[in-house]
Amino acid sequence: MKRLTILGVIAGLALLVALVLWQGWRDVLRVFEHAGWPLLLLVPARIVTLAMDTWAWRILLEPLLQPRPASTPSTPARAGLGFLLWVALVREAVNRLLPAAGIGGEVAGVRLARTRIPDTAGVTASVIVEVLLTIGVLYLFCGLGVVLMARIAGGADQVWVIAASLLLSLPLPALAWWLLRGGQAFQRLERFALRAFGEKTLAALSIDGSMQGAALDSAIGTLMKQRARLLRALAWQLLSYLLGSFETWYALRLLGHPVDAGTAVAIEALSQAVRHAGFMVPAGLGVQEAAVLLFGMLAGVGGEVALSLALVKRMREIVLGIPALLSWQWFEARAWRRERAASAQRV
Repeated sequence: MKRLTILGVIAGLALLVALVLWQGWRDVLRVFEHAGWPLLLLVPARIVTLAMDTWAWRILLEPLLQPRPASTPSTPARAGLGFLLWVALVREAVNRLLPAAGIGGEVAGVRLARTRIPDTAGVTASVIVEVLLTIGVLYLFCGLGVVLMARIAGGADQVWVIAASLLLSLPLPALAWWLLRGGQAFQRLERFALRAFGEKTLAALSIDGSMQGAALDSAIGTLMKQRARLLRALAWQLLSYLLGSFETWYALRLLGHPVDAGTAVAIEALSQAVRHAGFMVPAGLGVQEAAVLLFGMLAGVGGEVALSLALVKRMREIVLGIPALLSWQWFEARAWRRERAASAQRV
């Protein structure tokens, strides 16, 4: 697995370098110079859309956020929107910048959220359901992108390939939703893991040192029956995706090739589809840039401008992601020191 990760990074970097050389690095640099410092405003714009995603997650967490009795030294701090937004930033940074195959961020998010919401099964269920909702929203968003791009690009073959891929892959998330909604998926997975690895190994790998497949299945089933809550969360996620297209619209305007809102949505939606399809490539390196370049050119954007847009998106991820990762490591180090001090006092 480690070798595949390294090969993926090398291949992604090679693709990225090839794209820059193909379009001409001087032309790309000239486009950046034309845009100037206002590109930095994309960072707070992303925080706004991520806050909407965080609010959708908070809606799923609401049953676990009921008021608690007065604080005591052992009572965890309240999981407010600011804390959850920070966790969301860490989740995105792990998925976007680290070789985590698109799920490492969710694992980190559960671990961090547990520090203030002790219900491990409930927190994990909220993240799993949120991911399923995100997949559903992504299908809706990408479907809209296919329709818009087909109109803009006059039915280009690449658009229909994406459309066919979406339709062919749709049964997989539908099956996952059905299995999780009323089945015993995690109990069965837990029993299989017990036979394969043994109880000690499984307990060591778990988030809180315990195995609770039945509790997790129950928490997921309960959450999936709350249709009004699911629809509210889905609506906020869809709004986040739609407003996320503002990043593409605004960046292209600064880069010297303004487009209308429909074109921005089409480029953003189809780029997201390819990025998620290539989740096995670490950080989507090269894949994201190639997708933005392809669909930008299909929409009539010049190659050097489309590649500049892709690089702007990558730089925004780095500017937001590195501080998030550093803060996560600081948080974990501080928690480790507290646990070590508490252990020393007990001895």
